[in-house]
Amino acid sequence: MAKIHNISLNNVKDDLRYLQLLARDFPTVSRVTTEIINLEAILHLPKPTEHFLADLHGENEAFQHVLRNASGNIKRKVNELFGSTLREQEKKNLCTLIYYPEQKLELVKRQDANMADYYQTTLNQLITVCRNVSSKYTRSKVRKSLPEEFAYIIEELLHESTEDHNKQAYFNVIIQTIIGTRRADHFIIALCYLIQRLAIDRLHILGDIYDRGPGAHLIMDTLCNYHNIDMQWGNHDILWMGAAAGNMACIASVLRLSLRYANTQTLEEGYGINMVPLATFAMETYADDPCTVFMPKIDNGAKGINEKTRRLIAQMHKAIAIIQFKLEGALYARHPEWAMEDRSLLENIHLTKGTIELGGEIYDLLDKNFPTLQPDDPYRLTNEEQELMNRLQHSFLISDRLQRHVNYLLLHGSMYNVFNSNLLFHASVPLNEDGSLRNVLIGGNYAHGKELLSRIEQMVRTAFDSVVEKEEQDNACDFFWYLWCGPDSPLFDKSKMSTFERYFIADKATHVENKGWYYTLRDKAEVCDRIMDEFEVYGPHRHIINGHVPVRVGNGETPIKADGRLMVIDGGFARAYHNTTGIAGYTLVYHSRGFQLVQHEPFSSTEEAVINGTDIRSTTQIVELTGDRAMVSDTDIGQKLRTQIADLEKLLVAYRRGIIKERT
Repeated sequence: MAKIHNISLNNVKDDLRYLQLLARDFPTVSRVTTEIINLEAILHLPKPTEHFLADLHGENEAFQHVLRNASGNIKRKVNELFGSTLREQEKKNLCTLIYYPEQKLELVKRQDANMADYYQTTLNQLITVCRNVSSKYTRSKVRKSLPEEFAYIIEELLHESTEDHNKQAYFNVIIQTIIGTRRADHFIIALCYLIQRLAIDRLHILGDIYDRGPGAHLIMDTLCNYHNIDMQWGNHDILWMGAAAGNMACIASVLRLSLRYANTQTLEEGYGINMVPLATFAMETYADDPCTVFMPKIDNGAKGINEKTRRLIAQMHKAIAIIQFKLEGALYARHPEWAMEDRSLLENIHLTKGTIELGGEIYDLLDKNFPTLQPDDPYRLTNEEQELMNRLQHSFLISDRLQRHVNYLLLHGSMYNVFNSNLLFHASVPLNEDGSLRNVLIGGNYAHGKELLSRIEQMVRTAFDSVVEKEEQDNACDFFWYLWCGPDSPLFDKSKMSTFERYFIADKATHVENKGWYYTLRDKAEVCDRIMDEFEVYGPHRHIINGHVPVRVGNGETPIKADGRLMVIDGGFARAYHNTTGIAGYTLVYHSRGFQLVQHEPFSSTEEAVINGTDIRSTTQIVELTGDRAMVSDTDIGQKLRTQIADLEKLLVAYRRGIIKERT
């Protein structure tokens, strides 16, 4: 406290109005000094653990498992705590119980005749684990995490040692009474979820929650109830946000992707989007069309989908794809500043010949039936198509669950974040060939780097702001499409999105999407340093962490780039990527001793995990150790706490000098 004497009266008087406000919360010298002592102590606790996930792509079961096991962090703690005192199967069973307490307890009760012994042993083991994972936090923070029903009992058990002979009987009686009153199941479940919560202090989601898999809405339900989270928007999230804002091209693309992978659960079951009008329109319009190139990407017989259903999905798929190409062509004409007129392709189709001209070359079309295409105005929707899109737009706008999820993305999400010397974003920061930051036209002005991502974020929020002028809101709503597939979009950053070519042209040379310079130059340390400098990321252990592009481990690609400055943690959660990547995803854990990159193999199922204790097989790679153990004082939270301490010290001087009077 000697430093308080160095605080001048002028400093106190300069901040007098703020200090008077602060005095409302700390009205006495005693309250001020208690808080200073508390904050100083917190600074010397170990840094809490952070968990980084990216590109979940609707794979809810795999996501839930990785979230519950904290990317192997809980398993690691169980091994450290029980070592050779428990057999491997016993440790596996304990971990499974922590991950899936309700399901595991039901299984144990069917197999174990002596549940009293099981409860006694298991409760002691869980309390040991819980005591360990809570050791990084203050009692106050742990107390706020406790389930209300058992808060007092858990707090007593966490802070009483079984080695204290004076309290041993007290400790044992609590356990026995929990069992005797038949509350053991409820208590075990509460402890397991508490362990899950305390194992990870903060969750970072680096984009692409949506598309591919069937459970994006379930993932969002979980995230909406998570205790400490931030999210960076991915291109697939932006597509769904655009759809929720009413952008018809985004709506069409959301439907097209869902039908392409025969995954309509999120649309229909999750958000209540009525697909019947699309099915009716497709069956009428494409009744005699085989729609061969629009067959969904699933194995024969998968998911119980018979041939009749596959054909209906293909008809719906083609119907919405053609509508999308019309809608996006109209957007390119409405926004010449995007410089995407070259993606207006329908006007290049020769309907009678069944060909298309691209780049001076003539290509045969794989599908030559376009009953709704009007040669004189190829981007105009027919009356039936317009009516269909109006109904679909209405469904998206009135879906309470979808709007609630998008509001949560707006509240907790952003284009980028800087947290504990780590720069987080989904895909890229547009660059020029020489590694300099690329200027991109947005809202009539050019911007690059940090300003570019900040202005894009403002544009996204404008689309949901009913107070702004309608024209401004409409332009912001249109801009979602550019963010989805624009060549200089930080969420895409490729020369083109060759959706049309992949459907209609056999020549794979037309399918090529050239990546922006970021994806080539991110391997260079000096380029990553330039980007981090631009975003004011400082510190001896600073990094860029992003996802978006699957890491092709099977081809020898590594997720660690630029001498450890960049970590790419999209290894392919989505099943559709497993053959490409050779694995089933990367996650990252950042604890007080450094970074651990966890490489996962495909997850079988929750049922398999519960019955056989099957965990995701993971390989942990130590990316970086910090040497000395990182403490709270080394984090962003630590900086804020030091600022709070400095303000409280000024308030203490103000009290002692009589500048502000204490209130009893």
